[in-house]
Amino acid sequence: MVPEPDAHAATVDQRAQAELIRQQIDLIPPPAKSRYLAVRSLTSWENPYITVQGAMLTLHVTLADANTSDLGVGGILRPVGARRQDLNIRTADLPVALNSVPQTAWPYGRVVAVEEAHDVPSAARPQVRRNMETAMQLLNDLGVVVYEWNEPGSPIK
Repeated sequence: MVPEPDAHAATVDQRAQAELIRQQIDLIPPPAKSRYLAVRSLTSWENPYITVQGAMLTLHVTLADANTSDLGVGGILRPVGARRQDLNIRTADLPVALNSVPQTAWPYGRVVAVEEAHDVPSAARPQVRRNMETAMQLLNDLGVVVYEWNEPGSPIK
């Protein structure tokens, strides 16, 4: 059976878009292991990170501080939490979502921490694990280093 021209064109467009996204993500410098291996909790993690759930992913992004002075950093006038954004996305939309993260939000370089959602019911664990594997494969395809967290504050090395 020969695929219809529209289906073939859509596949070519998807491949072209994936290649364009990969090229744009390649503009982010390679990861600096000395910086990200020293982080001991996701609350201190400055790069994007992903929480994998059964039906979706949550992409956590901490935007860079627009004020470059050290005065008041993390204080009441410049809280880190005000710069954090949490985006719920479908697994298939991960490449597009990562591509929209500004380059200034990647201080460790091209590395993303990935963790499984906490308190997942036992019936949903297989789906969460499949989503985890899919997300990690997508990240690898994009040339992004995956830093897998097995529990809060305890990364797998």
